[in-house]
Amino acid sequence: QVKLVESGGGLVQAGGSLRLSCAGSGRTFTYDPMGWFRQAPGKEREFVAATYWGGSSTYYEESVKGRFTISRNNARDTVYLQMNSLKPEDTAVYYCASRGDVSSYARDYARDDKYDYWGQGTQVTVSS
Repeated sequence: QVKLVESGGGLVQAGGSLRLSCAGSGRTFTYDPMGWFRQAPGKEREFVAATYWGGSSTYYEESVKGRFTISRNNARDTVYLQMNSLKPEDTAVYYCASRGDVSSYARDYARDDKYDYWGQGTQVTVSS
């Protein structure tokens, strides 16, 4: 059974930091693009960040650029999201996801319907 399990969420004051982790099991994720999405109350799920082999294949949503960093440890099938300078508007449930399709990744990395496996989500709350 393929599983993605997020951890690391919590309550933090504005300006603080959190590091989310997403551990995969049930398949090898080494060759999968991995992404982070978030969903705030009353809003649609939105793209946050994605990475494939790093470098030019790493993408961020505009509002998190310079504050969030996505990374991965392929040996552990784990992807991370380091979140710094958090703002109240970052409050959401954060989900990690993986996708098997690589061919169109550079065009549609932000589309959640292109991801095959999802975690259960972890709550991030940023107080002002």
